[in-house]
Amino acid sequence: MATEENEDHGHFLPAVRDWPRGYGEASWWPFVTAIGLLVVYTGASLYVIGHGTDLVSPNVGLGAFVAGWAVTVLGMLGWLYQAFVVDFWDRGSHNGGASLRLGMLLFLGTDIATFGAGFAYYFFIRTGGWHTEYLPESGLLTSVLVINTVLLVFSSFTIHWAEGQLQKGNHQRFIQGLLVTFLCGIVFIGGQIYEYYEFIVHEGFTLTSGVFASGFFGLTGIHGIHVSFGALLLGTLLVRALRGQYDADRHVSVTTVSWYWHFVDAIWLFLVAVVYIGSVFGTEFSPF
Repeated sequence: MATEENEDHGHFLPAVRDWPRGYGEASWWPFVTAIGLLVVYTGASLYVIGHGTDLVSPNVGLGAFVAGWAVTVLGMLGWLYQAFVVDFWDRGSHNGGASLRLGMLLFLGTDIATFGAGFAYYFFIRTGGWHTEYLPESGLLTSVLVINTVLLVFSSFTIHWAEGQLQKGNHQRFIQGLLVTFLCGIVFIGGQIYEYYEFIVHEGFTLTSGVFASGFFGLTGIHGIHVSFGALLLGTLLVRALRGQYDADRHVSVTTVSWYWHFVDAIWLFLVAVVYIGSVFGTEFSPF
């Protein structure tokens, strides 16, 4: 069956799509993505070990880190192609999109565990002594933080509005809502890069500036990666929408991406409350 589909639509899938029979679509792309992330974490560990010992050169860890991200991005792109583009050519999944919805719910469940581990680390170090030397000189509550938060919250409303317009059959407003959501995500990423630049270059607040810095850059960095991935998903939806590939009866991928974006928004609000505001509470930077 996979051969026939490849001949019809030019798709080159890494696995037979009806194997195991009766269990939906099979794919090697999640496995490739997982291997890439394994190499990323291994590279990061080797980089840290290389700076502390003579067992391995830090350049080995750095090279593995970069290679791991290359494999991860490749796996994600292949995964997106198979889940979204091929799904369009097949005119819907065998179970009305239930497998895609379940897959997204399971993915979000693993993400909750990932962020939960990060927040657990932060709460652990927060119970100790907290001094202002752990924080940037200008503090964490900046105008960039406010703008980014407003943009991300606003984007949750715009993607919800866009999905509602699609279900009403208003395709033009659906595209407009997607475009605004996508641009908000891009501006958010730019704002976070600018924030990192100010902290690292102008204030010397880096990943190695203490236990708080490791927690701060770890949590905000993981969230930034999720926003970047979400922007990639939104861009995919936008391209497909411009080609007229969605309608009121066919929008499963829009729904799942909307779930993901709302999740990213909720995590950011919790991160702002706990890490940004919570870290300065009781210090000279506290606005309360």
